[in-house]
Amino acid sequence: MKDEAPVDSAKAVTRDRRALWELAHLFLRLGTTAFGGPAAHVAMMEDEVVARRRWLSREEFVDLLGATNLIPGPNSTEMAIHIGHRRAGFAGLTVAGVCFILPAAMLVGLIAWAYVRFGTLPQAEGLLYGIKPVVIAIVLQALWRLGRSVLKTRLLIAAALAATALGFAGVHELAILFGAGMCVALIRSLARRRPPQALSMCLLGTIAGAPAAQAGLTAAPAVFGLWPLFLFFLKVGAVLFGSGYVLLAFLQADLVERWHWLTEAQLLDAVAVGQVTPGPVFTTATFIGYVLDGPRGALVATVGIFLPAFFFVAISGPLVPRLRRSVVAGDVVDGVNVGSIALMAVVTLQLGVAAILDVTTIVLALTSAVLLIRYRLNSTWLVLGGAVVGIIAYAISPIG
Repeated sequence: MKDEAPVDSAKAVTRDRRALWELAHLFLRLGTTAFGGPAAHVAMMEDEVVARRRWLSREEFVDLLGATNLIPGPNSTEMAIHIGHRRAGFAGLTVAGVCFILPAAMLVGLIAWAYVRFGTLPQAEGLLYGIKPVVIAIVLQALWRLGRSVLKTRLLIAAALAATALGFAGVHELAILFGAGMCVALIRSLARRRPPQALSMCLLGTIAGAPAAQAGLTAAPAVFGLWPLFLFFLKVGAVLFGSGYVLLAFLQADLVERWHWLTEAQLLDAVAVGQVTPGPVFTTATFIGYVLDGPRGALVATVGIFLPAFFFVAISGPLVPRLRRSVVAGDVVDGVNVGSIALMAVVTLQLGVAAILDVTTIVLALTSAVLLIRYRLNSTWLVLGGAVVGIIAYAISPIG
């Protein structure tokens, strides 16, 4: 009997190491090949951890997706961190997040070096031309699978349609998410004839916290240095909701107009690099840091903008199962999940309009959809194949 405990302990250590290695392998690969922005990244993660590896159920995955939409920071990175935490605790949280960020940050740093040395960006039109249609097919497949798990009642379907309409109307993402959560919970509470005090408290807390967050964002000093650079990106990562375009607005207001650390052309180049490289769009910070102060600036800016994501997931991740056990909180989560799916649908259509341009891109999108749905081909190979086709097509006949 005395020998069993050491044996069990050794097995547990081996199991934990295997889980960490699996997380590192998966997220290093996704960080290297996940083009297309947060919606595409989430779609690839869903395919890997739900459909292929079965680390999470689809319902658990959707709950985590809803949780990432309620905290500031880069959604796809936070999904990677959540998955790592569920798979291997706090060690998994760190490994998954770092491995997803690292390939993109290194690639962006290399491009920034070339930019500073030669003064131009490498041309990427052909690469994007072939990748974008593939990304649309990947996201559509994920939307179909996630939608079947989320839209389980007429109320949730109606909420999804309303949220989608508001998304196309340009309503802010947070308003859609919180609005969907509150409306679903309120309607269900009224149906159960229970007073929804919890909803009122949640809504008041959100409204009260917004001005403080905005005030914190604009409090960075204007004199350039590594510490002010770190503080600025730390604050951005701690309060920024929404897409990479929202990030552009904050960077334009502070780095260009208020403090004059960058020119407008440099900022646009930084955002372009974040868009055309795989992995998190927030690696725009890596490019800006390198332009301002070389490798040190790149490291400081990258750590600053991503550090809050690890903190917010660490404190919110353990709460997700508890929220599900609360009737009212579970109703809010259902509504937020509906809003998340609606926002993904809006982004997908917007990306589709920009990606499906001609016969070649139509064929790429349809072929990718067939290979995904019928033959379950790994999305990584589809992205790489789309990149090759795009480069060849662009070399034969440059787009535009």
